[in-house]
Amino acid sequence: MTYIERTTRYFFLMLLYNLVLLSPMMPDKLIRVLSCTGLMLFYLYCHIKPVNTSCKEQRLKILHGGYELVLASIVTFLIETAIYLFLIFKTTTPARLLIMNGIICAILLYLLFMNGIIRIFTCSGQLGFFKRIALLLFWWIPGFNLFLLHSFMEVSRKEYDFSMEKQQFYEKWKEEELCKTKYPILMVHGIFFRDWKNFNYWGRIPDELIRHGATIFYSNHQSSASVEQCAEEIKACILKIVKDTGCGKVNIIAHSKGGLDSRYAVSCLGMDGYVASITTINTPHYGCNYVCRILDRISPEFVKFIGKKYESLFTLLGDDNPDFLSGLRDLTDRECARLNGVMTDAPGVYCQSTGSQMGSAKKCHVSFESGLSDHSDSWGRQERRSGFNQFHGMGKRFRRSETKRKAGNLSWRCH
Repeated sequence: MTYIERTTRYFFLMLLYNLVLLSPMMPDKLIRVLSCTGLMLFYLYCHIKPVNTSCKEQRLKILHGGYELVLASIVTFLIETAIYLFLIFKTTTPARLLIMNGIICAILLYLLFMNGIIRIFTCSGQLGFFKRIALLLFWWIPGFNLFLLHSFMEVSRKEYDFSMEKQQFYEKWKEEELCKTKYPILMVHGIFFRDWKNFNYWGRIPDELIRHGATIFYSNHQSSASVEQCAEEIKACILKIVKDTGCGKVNIIAHSKGGLDSRYAVSCLGMDGYVASITTINTPHYGCNYVCRILDRISPEFVKFIGKKYESLFTLLGDDNPDFLSGLRDLTDRECARLNGVMTDAPGVYCQSTGSQMGSAKKCHVSFESGLSDHSDSWGRQERRSGFNQFHGMGKRFRRSETKRKAGNLSWRCH
């Protein structure tokens, strides 16, 4: 909203707030009725549609409307306060009119303010749980409530501005189809999860890829099972995609254990002719010592007990034949060493790996290693250099020199 639009809106709101004081200047009753009706309709319009925006997402429209309503209530409150100070100390305006006008003004300001706060409270995706709870519990504390109000408005403003910049970027590059590939992308999830329709394992990534031209499929294999079993399911998925679409091949993007499953399908189950590339994300190609330590320290009976509970739960959630213990064992360094001995890289299938390290929720270092060569031990040798020998960043940390590489160093070679 421009300054002119805001100023115009604030002007008409101020007329409504002070209509009782202005009514003596309008001797004609019809003019007073029409003025009151018009200003009230304008006030209701401000509540329903507080801002005109080109934003396409309804949630962000409501959020930005909340910001404008709160801002309007604060600015007009300050102006009204200045007007009242002037009227009280510099004029002889009857007290009855001041009190009546003040009550009406306070009600109108309160409704405007609360509409804005409710919009921000319910629609902000960046506000956070604790700030919401703090507002509910401590809104009555002077000073602190002003701090919370400022925080609410800053978060909502920045969230909207960022989203609009992103929307403009998408519109600018929409026709470029930056993520469009010759072959569709098969996304292979990691251990202890499934491809649910209403709860996407990959978060916003698939939508962003599709938005930029990619065609996406999901592997839908077991949440936990041996590498061999999961690879068989991935093989069946690839063959079905190729048969249904006639695409010939797929590009695989696999996370965690899904990278091992995908490699096995390509190297040992004859899928090299149907896969153009494999990109693994945080896959423990060299195993996970952390899992070894857990299995060594916990009694086998307890592991079996947890496994049975897990398998019962995920059978209800969609797995056909989950195997908790086999899936976990294949992440150990001993099993990965065995698998690396049989999973030789297939000529013609481009392989690359990426890993990340998160020190906290606000800081994430990403290490990219591009161009894994077509040798039988390429995954292991590259991981020794890039630090991908730990499971999801647990255990040893990545070398500082590697984690500071820019994301642009990743050579995206999907076909």
